[in-house]
Formats: sequence, structure tokens, C-alpha cells
Amino acid sequence: MSEPATNPDSENFVDAFARGLSVICAFDADHAELSLSEVAEIAGISRAASRRLLSTLVHLGYVQASGRTFRLTPKIMKLGYAYLSGQALPDIVEPYVVDVAEKTGESCSVCVLDGSDVVYIARASTKKIMSINLAVGTRLPSWATATGRILLGSLEPGRLASTLADSDFIKHSSNAAGDLATLQSAIQASEENGYSLVSQELEYGLAAIAVPLRDKSGKIVAAMNVACHVVRNTREQMIEHHLPLLQHAAAEINSALAAR
Repeated sequence: MSEPATNPDSENFVDAFARGLSVICAFDADHAELSLSEVAEIAGISRAASRRLLSTLVHLGYVQASGRTFRLTPKIMKLGYAYLSGQALPDIVEPYVVDVAEKTGESCSVCVLDGSDVVYIARASTKKIMSINLAVGTRLPSWATATGRILLGSLEPGRLASTLADSDFIKHSSNAAGDLATLQSAIQASEENGYSLVSQELEYGLAAIAVPLRDKSGKIVAAMNVACHVVRNTREQMIEHHLPLLQHAAAEINSALAAR
């Protein structure tokens, strides 16, 4: 595996730091435990570099070594919490997320766009036998989610095209958008309607409806959704009941963001 290219045009680029981050990012839900060779392959760096970086992360307490394999430790969560604690948005949206969850009886979340994924920065759920098991920090493919289509619709055409090009299109169900043209039409419809409703595309039985959150300049900075099981919620119920609650909460959040 070849070494990742550095940035020769910038004397401020720290290659070792970039490689360390690539090692951390090699671990995810599908790769919770990795060998040295697997880390090197996924991160795109040599085995020697992987060994040094993993040893450093083990020493710092961010990675645990077990025989020939490695896994992240809970300490890694401090990095994510450092981001969240430095942002005003999670603090502002939290009471509204809880309120919408209570009024709908379903889970409510706020997501931001990171590359081709959406990342959950706030979430409230209700206690039901059938619940949606997601948490703050969860990443999902933007193109297959209601919040993602809201956020994708806010991008300039060039950036949207590059983001979709970087996306890993995997049909999680037979209801998922089958081609790029269908997906682009769905994103455009979400932008025109002011909301996005996605049903059983990411997972059978799961539906979500989302609205945009805007800063004081009117720029979309996040999306807020209600996610639920289709056995409890029809499409009409989501539009007639959940959507107005989301829109009201979004208006309140937008006003709070504009006042900052």
C-alpha cells in the first residue's frame, strides 16, 4: 500500500498528524477491531507507519491492543465531545428535540453534513418496544436519509455533484433510489417542498421526515427530523401531524440562531 500524498505546497501541513487521524478513522461500525495489516490497508499507509501510530495511540489511551488486533477505547469519545461542547447548535436544539419527541411519541434528532454522511449531534427518543437505536455521533449515508437530502439540497451544484460522487451507493432496500437521476430529483423535491420524507430506503420499516435549520444569514446549517416505524405512522400522519411540529420547532431554533 502506497503512502498517502502530503501537501508539498504548504509548509504548515503535518503529515504525521494526518496519518494519525487516518488510523483513527480506519475504525468504524464495520471495523471495530483491526489487525496491523488491516489498519495499514484502510488508512492507506505503510505497516511500519501504522505500527508507530498505533503504539502512540495505545500509549495515549485511545487504542487498546489485544494480541494481534487493535480497537478504539472509550477515551476516543472525548474528541467528539470536544467538538460538541464547542458548538452552540447542540445546546440550542436540545430542548426542542426533547419537546418534539414527547409530542410525536417518536424519536427526534438533529444532524449536520460531514462529507457524504450525516452526523447526529442531538437526539431524543421515547421508550417503546420497537425503538430506533441511534446515538449522538452516529453517521449515516446522507443520500439515503431525510436529513441528508435536506442538507444535500443546500449545496452548490458543483459541491453536490462531488459529494454524490464520493458517496458509497448501496441499496439498503428495494425502496432505495436506484440511480443518480432519481436521487437528484428527490433532493430537488425536498428543496422545493421545504421538507424531506424518506420511507423504508435506509431500512425496512423505518421512515423519517426532516426540515432544515438555518443560521442568521439563512444558510442551512443542520436538519431536524422525526424518525419512526411505519407500523405506527402513515405517510399522511407524518405530513399532517409530525411536520407542523417540526416546522414550529425549526422556526424557534432559527430565531435563536439568528439572535446569536
